[in-house]
Amino acid sequence: MESQGGILDFGTVVHTDMADGPFSVVLVCEHASNRIPEYLGDMGLSADALQSHIAWDPGALAIAKLMAERMQAPLVHGGVSRLVYDCNRPPEAAGAMPVRSEDYQIPANADMSDQERKSRIEGIYKPFIAALAGLIADNRTALELMVTIHSFTPVYHGQRREVELGVLHGVDDRFAQAMMVSTPDDPPFVIRLNEPYSAADGVAHTLDAQALPHGLLNVMIEIRNDLIQTPEQQEAMADCLVPWIVQTLAELKKGGAA
Repeated sequence: MESQGGILDFGTVVHTDMADGPFSVVLVCEHASNRIPEYLGDMGLSADALQSHIAWDPGALAIAKLMAERMQAPLVHGGVSRLVYDCNRPPEAAGAMPVRSEDYQIPANADMSDQERKSRIEGIYKPFIAALAGLIADNRTALELMVTIHSFTPVYHGQRREVELGVLHGVDDRFAQAMMVSTPDDPPFVIRLNEPYSAADGVAHTLDAQALPHGLLNVMIEIRNDLIQTPEQQEAMADCLVPWIVQTLAELKKGGAA
């Protein structure tokens, strides 16, 4: 399906939920949706595969929305599956338009033409980064922190993951390290730094490309998706994360790091 201008129709690729300003925190959820544009059909995948973690981050958007409401923060979130384009990857990365994800081959991404690849970059990635960059630029005076929200599968390549909540960083590790120092007493979850992924896995693109140039503190939160399947679980996770992040930011500001 194409528009009259010959550009592939991806539908809405980015959503911005605004908050009343001024606000000190911006939230981002790159993998919020498993929607596949109509012209791609099912991308050669089963319905179960398109509901699974390879297509999106289950539960992540619900958590991000709860956090945004409680923190009175804006939220920028993706509107298309990461199988079509992963907005947490630059165009040159192999994972931006993956031909394989875990044990799944992605037929629609195999042997893509240069024009198809360019259309996805122009039609999905660039609007997403433009929306986020514009929000940051327009509110930079008040903004202090970017938080990206992700979820991960409890079993990966047959191996059970013990970590339940990951605190990740890119080039700037200040906020992640400060969060680990201020971890709540008797935390309800198994919390680890740079697990189950780290910047070495290419997951810090949004942090480094969007927050770092503006001097924003930044952190990526990874949540095991079996812990955020129900509204009650999601509320409990937000109850853990929001006070922890707010306290960490206050302590860093007090120490002059923000």
